Amino acid sequence: MIRNPILPGFNPDPSICRVGDDYYIATSTFEWYPGVQIHHSRDLVNWTLVRRPLERASQLDMRGNPDSCGIWAPCLSHADGQFWLVYTDVKRFDGNFKDAHNYIVTAPSIEGEWSEPIYVNSSGFDPSLFHDEDGRKWFVNMQWNHRTESYGGSPKSPAFDGILLQEWDPLAKALKGPIKNIFAGSPLGLVEGPHLFKKNGWYYLTTAEGGTGYDHAVTMARSRGIEGPYELHPNMHLITSKDHPGAVLQRAGHGQYVETPDGEAYHTHLCGRPLPPKRRCTLGRETSLQRCVWRDDWLHLENGTSVPDVDVPGLFGAVPAEKPMRSEYNFDGGKLPADFQWLRTPEHGRIFSLTDRPGHLRLIGRESIGSWFEQSLVARRQEHHSFRAETVIEFSPDTYQQVAGLTHYYNRHKFHAVAVTLHETLGRCVTILSCNGDYPNGRLSFPAGSGVAIPADGRVQLAMEIRENDLQFFWQTDGKGAWQPIGPALDASVISDEGGRGEHGSFTGAFAGVFAFDTSGRGKAADFDWFNYDEL
Repeated sequence: MIRNPILPGFNPDPSICRVGDDYYIATSTFEWYPGVQIHHSRDLVNWTLVRRPLERASQLDMRGNPDSCGIWAPCLSHADGQFWLVYTDVKRFDGNFKDAHNYIVTAPSIEGEWSEPIYVNSSGFDPSLFHDEDGRKWFVNMQWNHRTESYGGSPKSPAFDGILLQEWDPLAKALKGPIKNIFAGSPLGLVEGPHLFKKNGWYYLTTAEGGTGYDHAVTMARSRGIEGPYELHPNMHLITSKDHPGAVLQRAGHGQYVETPDGEAYHTHLCGRPLPPKRRCTLGRETSLQRCVWRDDWLHLENGTSVPDVDVPGLFGAVPAEKPMRSEYNFDGGKLPADFQWLRTPEHGRIFSLTDRPGHLRLIGRESIGSWFEQSLVARRQEHHSFRAETVIEFSPDTYQQVAGLTHYYNRHKFHAVAVTLHETLGRCVTILSCNGDYPNGRLSFPAGSGVAIPADGRVQLAMEIRENDLQFFWQTDGKGAWQPIGPALDASVISDEGGRGEHGSFTGAFAGVFAFDTSGRGKAADFDWFNYDEL
């Protein structure tokens, strides 16, 4: 039995690919580095993170990319004995422009080294590559029209100006032939996320529509020729929860079709699980998988509706493996644990080290928390509505400009952090920095005031408990005394897609991790011995 979401936490825009009995899903990573997450499964039930392929500066450099930019909607495919990965690096979010650059990389195996990127075009985002039966390859992406008031946070349909199709020449490594706008979308509008496949002589096009909020949908169309014209599905939308506010899986849309070796049909989609009372998705956009059936050469959900299910029949009677409620990370071995990522920069040696002090994660204080350029923040995804994270820090600041600690982080406008710093009268202390969704100014608040004085040296343990919409920070001197709460309970629901600026204003996900900054420019280092994450 498949239990949705199959990839909990921030894992949006799932592109699925089957090679033999192996299934792979690639998801968007936006400003988090390395770029693109690829998970693997053999039963469609249990999934393991196996690769983040965009790992070199020549492949991806997102320094300066605004929040919610970077890697949008990758497409993973397999043909000619190799894997193909198509992706967008978006360089602008606000205003009329997006500046979305599309690339292709290839590799003989998922786990191997991926090629240098080949630039394709910049006409819009959400690119996809289709390998036709005759050996020709076709590149599709949505077209962005900057001549409308389609500002970030308030998308307008005219900016989403249809789906473009052009042939890709793998020998010349370039597009060729005419550019055709093959699909304007349905009346729902905001057409994006195109994927093509062929079955029984029909070309099928699935797209994402309605924006990636509560009106999201997977729209389906078909044509006898790849250039169209495309007729809409009798129900228009294959998957959507937009008219069913009580459904567990909301915001359902943007996914891709896959068949098993036996011809069984499935379709991925992203989704969100909102928490009452504010209906905020604190886990971001997650990945789910639905079982489908074919009727009259049209795909339908097996359940007979367009509303996605939480429990779906899988393969071979497989059941989800029991996952540990506790994840412990000790930073041994000189390699960052696979669950963790950092922000934007390919030059990670300037922001963290696992070898300067073996057995520790050393963060080198750089720019302020929320910087779009060089920020020392290493974190893992929030995967549960309620969890506790703990760490221990060694840090001896000599100015209030040096700060390091534990954070519940979304972006520069939405985070809470408990940290060690220096205060003029308190000396070394523990304090709280918060930004409660203040867009565009990013004003900080300090819920614990100047903080709590702590001993001038020695290790300090920091913790946070998130219980659905509430967050409480704690601290204790390492190995001494009991945990002490610091500050009031904070609003954890703001660390969500809908928090602050609101729906469509941002669309990544919540992370729990450690950070350090030194705005004096002296690169003060903080050492973290371990990090624990517990489901509550």
